[in-house]
Amino acid sequence: MDARAEVLLEGRWQPSRDGAGEFRGYDPATGEALAPAFPVSGAGDAQAALAAAAAVADELAAADPQRIAAFLDGYAQAIEDDAAQLVALAHRETALPVEPRLAQVELPRTTGQLRQAARAAREYAWTEPTIDTAAGLRTHLAPLHKPVLVFGPNNFPLAFNAISGSDFASAIAARNPVIAKLHPSHPATGRRLAQLAHRSLLDAGLPAAAVQALYQLDNADGLRLAGDARLGAIAFTGSRGAGLALKAAADAAGVPAYLELSSVNPVFLFEAALRSRGAALAQEFVASCTLGVGQFCTNPGLLAVPQGAAGDAFVAAAAERIGASAGGVLFSHGVREHYLGALAQWRALGARALAGGEPAEGAGYRVRPALFEIDAPVFLAAPGLQAEAFGPASLIVRVADAAQAVAVARALDGQLTGTLYADADDREARDAVAATLRPKVGRLIGGRMPTGVAVSPAMNHGGPFPSTGHPGFTAVGLPAAIRRFAALHCYDHIDEAQLPAELRDRGPAGLMRKIDGRWTTDTIGAQA
Repeated sequence: MDARAEVLLEGRWQPSRDGAGEFRGYDPATGEALAPAFPVSGAGDAQAALAAAAAVADELAAADPQRIAAFLDGYAQAIEDDAAQLVALAHRETALPVEPRLAQVELPRTTGQLRQAARAAREYAWTEPTIDTAAGLRTHLAPLHKPVLVFGPNNFPLAFNAISGSDFASAIAARNPVIAKLHPSHPATGRRLAQLAHRSLLDAGLPAAAVQALYQLDNADGLRLAGDARLGAIAFTGSRGAGLALKAAADAAGVPAYLELSSVNPVFLFEAALRSRGAALAQEFVASCTLGVGQFCTNPGLLAVPQGAAGDAFVAAAAERIGASAGGVLFSHGVREHYLGALAQWRALGARALAGGEPAEGAGYRVRPALFEIDAPVFLAAPGLQAEAFGPASLIVRVADAAQAVAVARALDGQLTGTLYADADDREARDAVAATLRPKVGRLIGGRMPTGVAVSPAMNHGGPFPSTGHPGFTAVGLPAAIRRFAALHCYDHIDEAQLPAELRDRGPAGLMRKIDGRWTTDTIGAQA
């Protein structure tokens, strides 16, 4: 085992104590195995991480929010100072382009999230203090006093990494220890982020075991860890099968599980919009479908397009552009196999390939974009056509009229997003579809493709099952994302000295609190 491939465990870097094997990352562009080897942790590592995190949970919960903010701000600065190395590592392990994706988009998003979490911690913005003076009741959101286990995905090596992404930042802002289960597709990137996080944690004077990192666990050990009642919550982004298995384990132990699983993000295009700007919409759609080789959880995987001349012209233009695309590299052999398998399932269920759909030539995990088409009645009779093809592929469903478009919307599973492209003459049909689509999606979008996810307090990156495990929470957007990792604490006629700062008569300066039904920054008992 390479001496550098240690785990961040119990507050220090150390060799895996019971490594169940080893693995390597791969260069997706060539298929070449990369050095060094990384350990597959066993139950010993997992249990040591959990015990160490649980041992510091109360200390972290009691930490000064200013110190939490200092860690998050310091970590963001450390990432920026190390940007060149981080971007180079992430590029090598994912084949994502350095410019603009990693250097200009993802890394700034990562540091921006960390700084937003720092601000939320500093300002108590996530705690939602509510006070009823007549009843003597005061409530707020508080730390879990337990660790949070975060599973990172393959498609964002920085901005959703288990040790630097929104789940991590949110759990830390709520003053919970984090056990980060890094993704095996980019272990060297995860290790470098963990090194920076560990150093920043110590600089901030926080407990050294408040942040730990494991590279890989086998399925049984991962499920055992997720199902341990000493955890306060788990957060997972990835495949539906793996997420549901983790959720079942967590549910059995009463551990809340926040999951992002799968979504085809339906896009409904209406007649007048296609007549007025169909060519431009085809270009916009193809750019969105192929962005990042389609490896976004908000990729437009399904389009409802009306039959007739305007719809035909749009489909022909989109197929021409998809057919001319050179394709790209997926993150791993497994992602490539899943993508090709999903296209084969579409074919088996009656979908027609309009462009692409066959394996690409060349080294590594290359694929070509694909565009398929099917008539609405066939789609409605085959639920399997909603299977997500994680990659640059979309299925066009041709609808005869507004009623059929509504039927397609009604048949959809829960989704992260749903998009409507309509002009003034489409208003009646648009409104009918929107009314059906609204409860099916976390974010309803007007006139733009779904791949952009703004890191905004008003963003919802969540939705009904199976897009996520709970429709009331978001994985993006602070302070809302922090609330997943909090407990609602109520104080009933408790002395002022025993109350947390945000529930005392004089709350922290500038904090909005709901006092007797009114949001205010007032001090309780102060003269008007």
